[in-house]
Amino acid sequence: MNVDLPMSPGLHLHLEAWSFSLPVTLVLVLVALVYLRGWVRLRRELPNTILPWRLAALMSGLSLVWIVIGSPLSALDHESLTIHMINHLVLMSFVAPLLLAGAPGPLLLQGLPLRVGRRLNDFLLRNLMAQRLAGLIQHPVFCWLFATATVIGWHLPVVFHLAMASRSGHAVEYASFMLAGVLFWLPVIQPVSSPREWSRWSRPLYLFLATLPCDILSAFLVFCGRVVYPSYLSSPRLFHLSVLEDQQSAGALMWVGVTFAYLLPAMVITMRVLSPQGGQSRHPAQVSSDGRPSSSSSRGCSAEVV
Repeated sequence: MNVDLPMSPGLHLHLEAWSFSLPVTLVLVLVALVYLRGWVRLRRELPNTILPWRLAALMSGLSLVWIVIGSPLSALDHESLTIHMINHLVLMSFVAPLLLAGAPGPLLLQGLPLRVGRRLNDFLLRNLMAQRLAGLIQHPVFCWLFATATVIGWHLPVVFHLAMASRSGHAVEYASFMLAGVLFWLPVIQPVSSPREWSRWSRPLYLFLATLPCDILSAFLVFCGRVVYPSYLSSPRLFHLSVLEDQQSAGALMWVGVTFAYLLPAMVITMRVLSPQGGQSRHPAQVSSDGRPSSSSSRGCSAEVV
């Protein structure tokens, strides 16, 4: 028995007219090649510490970036708030942690030409302003506030309309969610060594608190009973959902997606803390700013391999 899902003519037109973005593709390929070069370099020097999963994580993250920006999802988010929400969730909840898990900073530095990589590394290590900026962007309070402000800010009707009205505004929105996602997950994943030492319960609490603004926003979209973003009133309907039903679907998706994306890692971390070995559990795998495994002897535990 064949079951055909109802699909509007507008969706067929988008799928037929879709083509990939060459500039975005070239940039992502270049980043992947530079990272791969750095990974191979360190892999040759430290074959037992530079593990393949980092390469797989970053390449997966870059692939998802391309799917979100260059696939039919990118074209269809002007027609459906649900698809728009999928893009946001993918960028913040999947792309960002995958990229961070690949420790992109140190390995990209290793992938650059030697002179360029050394000069850039020396600048980052010796420049006082760069050090202060690095300290700020690694602070959990700043990361939490930036991510929350990004999510709430881009969903304000006026700002949302500006993003949907032009390609440049849409590009800025994507870039904002990418940056917000990376900053949000930075205190959780900690891909590079950090001078700060946080309590064992800070990360579960951080993740739990992050769900609250998203829950409020998603509940508003589901239960407000009116169309929040009028720009969708004139858009072709996909899958025969009304504008209000599409909005409710987007809100429900955000509610469920954020809950799983944030609370599942919080539960895993909590179980590790409560385990008999919780007091001696190892910190997240970290590398130093030059790409070498960091030493955590000052913390009373050994660093995980990279």
